[in-house]
Order: sequence, then structure tokens, then C-alpha cells
Amino acid sequence: MKAGGIPAAVRYLLASFRFGYSSSVRRLAICCAVVLLVLGASVTVSAQLTSLETDHLRLVYFRATESYLTPHAVRTFENSLGFQRRLFGYDPAEKVTVLLTDFTDAGNAGTTSVPRDFVGVQIAPLSAALEAMPANERLNTIMNHELVHVTALDQPSGPERFFRRLFGGKVNPVADHPESILYFYLTTPRVAAPRWYHEGIAVFLDTWMAGGLGRAQGAYDEMVFRSMVLDGSRFYDPLGLASEGTKVDFQLEINSYLYGTRFMTWLADRHSPEAVVRWVARGEGSKAYYASQFRSVFGMSLERAWADWVAWEQEFQQRNIEAVRRYPTTPYKDLSRRALGSVSRAYLDKEASRIYAAFNYPGVVAHVGAISLADGSVEKITDIKGPVIYEVTSLAYDPASRTLFYTADNNAFRDLMAVDPRTKKTRMLMKDARVGDLALDAADRSLWGVRHFNGICTLVRIPPPYREWNQVHSWPYGQVVYDLDVSPDGRLLSAAMGEVSGRQSLQIIPIASLLAGDTTPSAVVEFEGSAPSNFTFSPDGRYLYGTSYQTGVSNVFRYEVASGAREAMSNSETGFFRPVVAGDDSLIVFRYTGEGFVPARIAGRPVADVSAITFLGQQLVERHPVIKGWMVGSPAAVPFDPSRARTRDYRPIESLGLESFYPVVEGYKDTEAPGMHFAFSDPVQLNRAGLTASYSPDGSLPAGERLHLRADYERREWKARFRLNAADFYDLFGPTKRSRKGYSMGLGWGRTLVYDAPRELDLDVRADYYGNLERLPDYQNVAADVRSLLTTRARLASSDVRGSLGKVDDEKGRKWQLALDGDTVDGKEFLRAWGGVDLGFALPLRHSSVWLRGSAGASPNRREEPFANFYFGGFGNNWVDQGEEKRYRTRDSFPGVEINDIGGRNYVKAMVEWNLPPVRFRRLGHPGFYATWARPALFAGSVVTNLDAPGARRTVTDVGAQVDLRITILSSLDLTLSGGYALAFEEGRGVRPEGMVSLKLLK
Repeated sequence: MKAGGIPAAVRYLLASFRFGYSSSVRRLAICCAVVLLVLGASVTVSAQLTSLETDHLRLVYFRATESYLTPHAVRTFENSLGFQRRLFGYDPAEKVTVLLTDFTDAGNAGTTSVPRDFVGVQIAPLSAALEAMPANERLNTIMNHELVHVTALDQPSGPERFFRRLFGGKVNPVADHPESILYFYLTTPRVAAPRWYHEGIAVFLDTWMAGGLGRAQGAYDEMVFRSMVLDGSRFYDPLGLASEGTKVDFQLEINSYLYGTRFMTWLADRHSPEAVVRWVARGEGSKAYYASQFRSVFGMSLERAWADWVAWEQEFQQRNIEAVRRYPTTPYKDLSRRALGSVSRAYLDKEASRIYAAFNYPGVVAHVGAISLADGSVEKITDIKGPVIYEVTSLAYDPASRTLFYTADNNAFRDLMAVDPRTKKTRMLMKDARVGDLALDAADRSLWGVRHFNGICTLVRIPPPYREWNQVHSWPYGQVVYDLDVSPDGRLLSAAMGEVSGRQSLQIIPIASLLAGDTTPSAVVEFEGSAPSNFTFSPDGRYLYGTSYQTGVSNVFRYEVASGAREAMSNSETGFFRPVVAGDDSLIVFRYTGEGFVPARIAGRPVADVSAITFLGQQLVERHPVIKGWMVGSPAAVPFDPSRARTRDYRPIESLGLESFYPVVEGYKDTEAPGMHFAFSDPVQLNRAGLTASYSPDGSLPAGERLHLRADYERREWKARFRLNAADFYDLFGPTKRSRKGYSMGLGWGRTLVYDAPRELDLDVRADYYGNLERLPDYQNVAADVRSLLTTRARLASSDVRGSLGKVDDEKGRKWQLALDGDTVDGKEFLRAWGGVDLGFALPLRHSSVWLRGSAGASPNRREEPFANFYFGGFGNNWVDQGEEKRYRTRDSFPGVEINDIGGRNYVKAMVEWNLPPVRFRRLGHPGFYATWARPALFAGSVVTNLDAPGARRTVTDVGAQVDLRITILSSLDLTLSGGYALAFEEGRGVRPEGMVSLKLLK
């Protein structure tokens, strides 16, 4: 095994026992080390994971399905890294790990530089919805974008290099040791910048790296800011954007991309692209904090520059609005009283006089619904599990059977579902079908769709009863098919086609030819650099209606199938989308607004002229042609010799290495214990280990209790741990104590038996051995002189909870759990069984809900035995804490009485909780330290113990309230300040109050 792997961790563990402890304790430590080695050696992550390494890259992938992509992935990586080196002078001090996976039906990626540089890539095609993310070939776009993130996050200056050497690497902030927050900032200060900053520079650069194809020159972004000016909407400042704008708007974190990209582009236009690069680059002499470096480069505060941009943006967009108005704009009549957030494809039900579509907007769980054409009211038909931004779901409608087909789990592997809009009865047709872009062939009632698998787009046909799909054609990697429709007579299929170059076209293909294996289109329609969106056949099959940003504004176009004639049907000031022929010489469209899409009716007649707008990106290129030289060119030109790359199975245990080490302080029996923490992991974080050693110098402690050791190891389902005189940082603050005298070792196994997000079923089993205890492991105020304790725990837990956009807590659903606990105490056997159920109901108030929570348990052993009892009491929060802030929800909590004050061999406990609507803060703090929301809740509960023994029975009730204040520090780390108060009532004991103030560190 490699240096820094498990043997090193074991050596640290064994070395800690050279302080005169007994041989029995030493033997226990050796046993724990053996357990760690056995776990590491006996289980492999997967025989399919392979690692390909070059000088700068560690590419990890599933060789059985993704090997064909690896040469291209390497070339796109090297192509982008070369650009980062030239522009920023960045040369990574470590290999960047890139993990290719195919776990979702939509392409995506994420990057971190802490504790190591890592990029995770979902290889499915990128979403083409609304052309909100214009891009060329997906891996090229992803590598360009994500390696800008790596550079901006990781590039060190002199101070960071010093601290990285001092701490053995980049420090990951962890709740167990909150001192790590400081070390995290010292080693990677630019990670502590807001998301708009990081997404802004990544999108700005990936656009020009692709020769101008990207969001920095995107029509969707122009529409967003043009609409804000037209509607008189508020522009968020940097603090408001982070604290509110990315939390309550229907686009949520997309606003980070929108605002960040726009501000970066404006800065480059106003000052220079080179100045923007100097701001982001972490060169020698630059400031660690992003805002301080901004002042150093631009000579003004970030807030002042942002205000200047907003003023400029309003003038710029006003000119664009005036340009659109040079020709008559299309009048419209809104059909709904409110904006509906993201909206799917829509269908007109003439018989019922309503529109079917799917909606996702703040305050209401995403759903398929019906809009009444009479009064604009929206009727909910069924919730959508796993909606996506902009599209919500893929929707198709069969008027003959009155069936709506839709997809669930759109952020994972899509399921095919059906619902009757009259009865609202749903049924699953195919699980994990991975098929979307649904279209109905009314001639034979079959469904057509596009299946994503292993990065490949496959056209499929699903005949009734819709239980299996049939492959029609698979396109090679790089060609992306979307937005399908079938002509009313079943003869033609229309589809949008994306090419590797970024070129998009609308293609019409005879279905008879498709079924015979010929994909040659009968017509190809180009839209001069923009993409065709949501083109669908008219009821008579004569036309295709859809939208395109051909003039920079999304307008409706129709294409006559027979003649090939194309006509503009609107001149919109903001943008029209997803047109539906209403049949009365009108069209139903969805009009873009700042709060989402509003259904509207426009005339179904061609317009004579359509106005064009000016793009900020276009203006930037004209003023600063230097960015033309930022185009990286084709990755195909990058040389790559596979024979010179090192390819082998990826074995996480062999790759386990030291992340970092740093000083910590812990609490033990009201004493302070300074020490050191060592963190280990493999590059993909499939294995993690930690070792903490501390020492209490307080002379009041016996010599045998002054050394504290903690070792942890996690590998997929397995967790192993060892403790000696367990100490804990949070024991320094407050009434709840987790430190324990004695030693323990444990092994746990947990697996998710059902994962169908948000529905989960988890099984956890663990065994722990304790020695020389003076307190129960789970109950700090229950004394027990125990030489030997073996505990076994088995827990089965289910969760199916949901919430709407902008939620701060679960808003509806159910949870339950069943548990069996067994203890062997100095030869005596004890057993306890318990379970609990939570039921939640959303209220008409936005983000408000009522929850009913209950649990019950029993033991067959004698009540006089401490291990036979359940104990309750207290809020349970420390003044500084790391656990769930709403601790009063847990089984052992009961605010108003002392911790562990209520005990019993059996019990029944119930609580009702009302989560009130949260209060959002737009400006409370400053960008490095601000409050996001306050969440009030009221609760009332009751617990009855010893139900079978009237003389020992206790019945206690309580009422209380708690308010949680979410605070963000360093732009990315969340704290929660909680305050609570409760009154407990018990016959013969009077009213007992309890107050609670707690600061939870990290999530």
C-alpha cells in the first residue's frame, strides 16, 4: 500500500498507546486497527471503476460503459487546463480528479478544491430548455467551465502555500472540529467567495473559450434583465442576491449564474477583460478576500461598482425595449392571475376548456395542473416527484383516453407515469425508463421519446399499454435530439437536433423511414445561430409552431410543412414560449416575467416585422477584441497517446492519503483538552478516516482519564470507530455531554434499501463494545458502573417528504422508523423496542405546515434496571452545537424538564408542531456574514411512561416555541442561531420552564 494510506493511520493509532496504558487497552487498540484493515482490504468499491492518469489528470470512470469517452475527456481537460495556465498562470500542485458518471438523465457537473481538486461529471446531454444554457459539445463546455472553477478556487499565493504546508494540505471544514473553519479560510480563501462570483467568472470565460457560444452572450440572459427593467423589478445587490434572490425566486441558484455572468461581462466592457482576470487570479501580492482584491484592482468598492452596473443595465435594456418597439409589439391577454414559475409543454383540452401543463413556483409543491380558460384558476392534478428547472417534467396528452403522461425523478433516472386528469388517479408505467421529450402519435396512440443512457441519445417508441420501449435509432455521442412531436396523421416526426459544433436545427423525418432505419430528414430548418424550441404540429398538420431567439428575443414562428415557408407570429418585448394553437385564430403562449411564465393569448396571425436587440456580449467583443484570442480551439487537436497514460483499476483503499492535520481543542468533564486531528481520504472520497488525539492537563482528573483518542473510518456502507475517554468539542458549551470515561469500539453497517427520491428506506445495524463506563452511553445523567457493555442496534427508517421552491423545512409527507436495541451488561441481557411516525400537512400559507409526531417503546426487563428504561428531557441543544437545531423533535427530547429526568420501561409520546411561514431577510449583515431567514415554530407534546404500573406512571405535557435564524459566513458556510422556550406541566410538580439558546456550527 502507498505511504499515507491505512498503514500510516494504524501507526498513528498504535503510537498513541505509548503512555503506559494497560496491555488490555493496547490489545483493544490493535483489534480496532485490524478491523480497519479488514474492512479496507475485503471490500472493493467496484471492479468496474478505472483510473487513467496523466501528468495533471486522474480520470476515474466506469470502464464497461465509459471507456469510449476517455480520450475525448482527456483532450478536453488538457485543452482547458492549457488555457488556465496561459491566462491565469495556474499550474495545479496536485492532479485534478475527474469522475465520469451516468447517474442522471441531464448533464451536469460540480467542482470542489477542498480537500483536493475534484470535478464530478454527469455525462448525459445538457438541457436545451429555453436555450437558457447555449453550449457546444457537452464535455468541452463542462471542462472549460469547471476548470475555471478549479483555478479560481485553488490557485494559491504565498500565504496559502505556507498554510497548506503547515496543515499538510487544504483543510475541509467539519462540524466535529469547528476550528477547521479558520484553517479552511487560511488554506483556500477564495472558496469563501459567493456563488455568483464563481459562476460568473466560469460562465464569462467558458463563453469566450467557445468562441462566443455561451451565457455571456445568451439571449435568455438578455431577456431576464430586459424583463426586469420593463416590469420595474428590483435588482438584487450582492448581499440581497445571496441571502434572498437565490432562495425565493423561481430560478433559485440560477440567479447566481445570471447576475454573476452579467456583472463580470459589464466589468470587462467598462474596464477591461484583463482587469477581470486580475481580480480573479490569486497572484503574488493579491488580496486573499475577493472583495478586497476587487478594490485593489478597480479602485472602488464592490458595492459601488454593482450599483453602477445596475444603473447602466437599466439604461441599456431601456434602449433594447425601445428597439423592439420600433415595430408594433404583439398585444396579449393573460389567462392566469399569477406567474406560474417554470412551465412544461402545454396541451389544450377544448372539451373541458382548460390547459394542461406542469408548474413549479415558490410556495407550492411542483405539480401537473389545469388552467381554466374561463377564469384563470389553476387546479392541481398530481404532484411531480423530482421536477427540473424550466421544463418541470416531460408531458404528453392523449385526448382519446383522457390520459396525461409525464415523467418523475427528472433529476435522476426518469420514470414514466400516467394520470387521469378527471379522477387524479396516477399509475407508474415504467420505472427508471430514462425516457423524456415525450410526444403522442394520435394515429396509433403510441408514445415517442428520447432515452438517455451512457451519454447517448436513443429515439424510442412506446406502444400501448406503455410497459416497454422499443429502440428506433441511437445517434453517436455528440448528437443530441430533443423537443419531439408527431403529426396528427402519424406520418411525420419533428425534432430539434444539436450538433457537436453547437449548431441547432429543426428536422422533419418521415416515421415510415425511421421505422425502416433511415433517419434522413425530409426537411431541415435553420434559425441563423439560434435554437428551435418546442416546435409542435398544428391540429391540421399543416404547420409547426415554436419559438426561437432569431432576433435576440424569443418570438413565435410557424413553419409550413408543405412549402417550407417560415413566418414570424409575434414581436414580443420580453419573450413568448411554448405556443399552443387555440383553434379560434389565436395562440396560447407563455409570457416570460420575473416571477416565471404567465399563460396568455395572442392573435394567430403573422406579423410584418420583428425587431432585433443589442447583446452586451456583442458590444464587449467590438470594444475589447482581445477576447477573440481566448477561443481554445478544438480539443481534437490536442495530442493524447493512451499508451503513455497509466491505466489501472481504481482501488480506493490504496489511494487513501493524508488530507490535512491541525490543532483542535475538546471538552472532557468540564476540562479542556488540546490535541491534533488527522484527516485521510481517497481522491473520490469513497473512503474517509480520521484520528484525533487530545490531552487534558487538568490535575483534578485521574491520570488514566487525561488521554483522549478518537479514530473513525468510513467506507461506503461500513463505519468503524474507536474511543478512549471520549472527548468532544461541544462539551465545552452547555448542558449536553457526549464525553465518556472508558473505552469503546464499534462497527456499523447501513444501506439504503429503497432510493426513489424523495422516498427512502434505510436499514442501519451497528454493534459497540464499551469498557469501564460510569454513565450510560446514550443518557448522560444516568449513572452506571459498567465494566463490560456490548450494545447492538438495528433501525429501519422510511422518509417521503417534500417541499416547494424556497422552502426552509419539509412541508408535507411522512416518516417512520422501527428500532430494536439490545444490551449485554456484565453478562445480563436487556432488550428495548421502539418506533415512531411523523405526518406532515402543507397549509395554504406559503411554506407553512403542521406535523403530527409520535413514538412508543417498551422493554420486557425490570423497571429498576437502568438499561431497561427509556429517558426523556430537555431541549438537548448546547450553547454551541452541531446536531439538529430542532432537537425537540427527537425521541429523547422533552423541553421543560431536565435532561433524562423522565424515565420508564415503556412509553407513549406525541407532539403537534406548527411551522409558521419563515421570514426572509434581504439585507441583514454584509456579504461575508449575513442572515438569510428566521423560522418560527410552535409545539405541544405529551409523554406517558410506565403505562403498566400506575404507581410509577408519569404523565408530562409541554408547550413551547423555537425560532431558528440561519446565518451564512464566508459565503458558503451555514450557522443556525436558535432560541427556544418551553413550559412543562406535571401533576404534583408544578410548572417548570426551560429556555434554550444555541448556535449550530455548519449544517
